[in-house]
Amino acid sequence: MTAHRVLVVDDDPQILRALRINLTAHGYHVLLAPDGGSALRTAADGHPDVVVLDLGLPDMDGTEVIEGLRGWTSVPIIVLSARTGSNDTVRALDVGADDYVTKPFGMAELLARLRAAVRRAAVSAVDGEPVVDVGDFTVDLAAKRVIRAGGEEVHLTPTEWGVLELLVRHRGKLVGQRELLRAVWGPNYGTETNYLRVYLAQLRRKLEAEPSRPKHLITEPGMGYRFEL
Repeated sequence: MTAHRVLVVDDDPQILRALRINLTAHGYHVLLAPDGGSALRTAADGHPDVVVLDLGLPDMDGTEVIEGLRGWTSVPIIVLSARTGSNDTVRALDVGADDYVTKPFGMAELLARLRAAVRRAAVSAVDGEPVVDVGDFTVDLAAKRVIRAGGEEVHLTPTEWGVLELLVRHRGKLVGQRELLRAVWGPNYGTETNYLRVYLAQLRRKLEAEPSRPKHLITEPGMGYRFEL
């Protein structure tokens, strides 16, 4: 039986060492990251089965790491933090964390949470790749960036990114107009199809070699949109 891979993200070297020793002793393969940037890179390279994440990191807030991961993976995320305020708990869960354990914590409790998270994940769908290369440009779902083939970053507004991310995550599949509107603009939207026309036109101008003859951002008239590689 293959050992489950656990990514532990914490800026405290003592906690990293203690968790590495304890989790390894219980049969886990342990990956370590001392900050958010290395956590996102390690997750993309190592494809962990579960992430144990501290919220207080030196380079970014832990919630930003959760958002970066949720751009491309449904891996279970257990937040491990000294923050006991309910706002922090709610924020972490709202952006995609699956569980929350406060410091100081008992090893038996953490191990139980890990086992439960791995069991839940066993029935989840297979994740997509974090970086999608279409030739003319690449979409990095973890870093939330679009890079042209020559290395230049394409500046997208948050709304443009929201539309592109949803289409790329469902690449090759039709995404309905109502689904796209509600996912990007909110649950009270569903009929404002003119929004979609405007933003798809903007994305094509920025990304397509021939915006009037798009290869990647395809319109299905009256139905929705599709992202093709």
